[in-house]
Amino acid sequence: MDKQIENRSTARQVVEALRKGIPPQRGVDLYSVGNEKLIEGIRKHHLGGIEHQGLIRFISGSWGAGKTHFFRLLREVAFQNGCLVSNVELNVNDAALNRFERIFYSIVRNVATPSVFGTETYSDIAPFGGVLREALAFLNSGRHEQPAEVTHEQYTKAAEALAADHRVDIDFKKMIQKYWETFLPEDGDVAIQEQIRSEILQWFSGEGQLSDLRRRFGINKMVNKENAKLMLQSLAGFVRLAGYKGLLILFDEAEQAYSVMRKSQLRDAQNNLLSLINNVSVLEGLFLIYATTPDFFTDPKHGIVAYGALAQRIGKPDERPPRSLDLIWNLDMVTTSLADYQEAATKILGIYAAAYPEARGQLPSADDVRARVASLDRIHPSMSAVRFWRVLVTAIIALLDDCLEEGQTRSTEAVYDDVMSLLREA
Repeated sequence: MDKQIENRSTARQVVEALRKGIPPQRGVDLYSVGNEKLIEGIRKHHLGGIEHQGLIRFISGSWGAGKTHFFRLLREVAFQNGCLVSNVELNVNDAALNRFERIFYSIVRNVATPSVFGTETYSDIAPFGGVLREALAFLNSGRHEQPAEVTHEQYTKAAEALAADHRVDIDFKKMIQKYWETFLPEDGDVAIQEQIRSEILQWFSGEGQLSDLRRRFGINKMVNKENAKLMLQSLAGFVRLAGYKGLLILFDEAEQAYSVMRKSQLRDAQNNLLSLINNVSVLEGLFLIYATTPDFFTDPKHGIVAYGALAQRIGKPDERPPRSLDLIWNLDMVTTSLADYQEAATKILGIYAAAYPEARGQLPSADDVRARVASLDRIHPSMSAVRFWRVLVTAIIALLDDCLEEGQTRSTEAVYDDVMSLLREA
């Protein structure tokens, strides 16, 4: 294998996800193939200097083109390069681009750190709290940890560093300091301290009453439509103060929210997107990636072609394989060969062996696995609604499960039929 599997737990998480026919939350880089050159370019040209620049890129891909898989691969790469990652699903109700304050709320609610995401300590309820705790530790020890308690000296050192950072809004600073105070070794009810932390985190999501929060924490404003972009800039500054190189924000237009907006909402969304493009260069430490379908670029009613200024700034996807320096990465132009699929399958074999090391002698050889992939490729219709990639990973796991529990495997045709039934239901 090209990449070392960290431990048995990681391998099992990958296998369990692939067994269900879905991309795992962590570990997609362990078996991914076909995008190596693009990923290496992103790593070198974008993530390599993210702390000194702000960037935006677009992904164009039809349904099933692999945008979700690619996002998870990018998340792994960003984590490996010392960045935070926030994955935001754009939709009309909770995170529409015409209401940028809601975008900010979603960014904060979905942020994750490299050391915590995917572990047993990760909480998808308030992950930004994990960011704040790691920042507190970093400003004292230079390490990203999760402190249970801090001394007054440690708190003071971190608070002074935060106060001196002119990139961060004053109320943003106050709420972080108040959050840090809850870890001081004072006598107090643990449940009350947790409640205070929860209320502070809610402020970053636009929740709570200003009058009450002003009295308790000394702030003068809520995060709202007027200051959301300023708060995003503050978040970028805080991320770098906290010892991370930057923040990768993955916007997923999975529901094509732009296609169901009223005309006024659509124009507000397009104006916000244009503003981001025009100002992203000053948002040092932010890397924004916006994934959507080709209609976003070409639809005469809802696409950016209806807004000349935006269309001029973005353009349309090139009809060639994507390169890292392109503004739009066209995933529909990525071709995966049989040899690529076979390479991925042999990597999955290695992951499976790491997950079940006691059964290595029962597993097929790499040559046997490659032969199975060729058989699956012959069986699967080229125009099927289910992508071969999903069929491949699920079928290989099923074949390996047969070896583990039965000592022998079913025919490729039998496995294929079972896998297609599973994927259609999913």
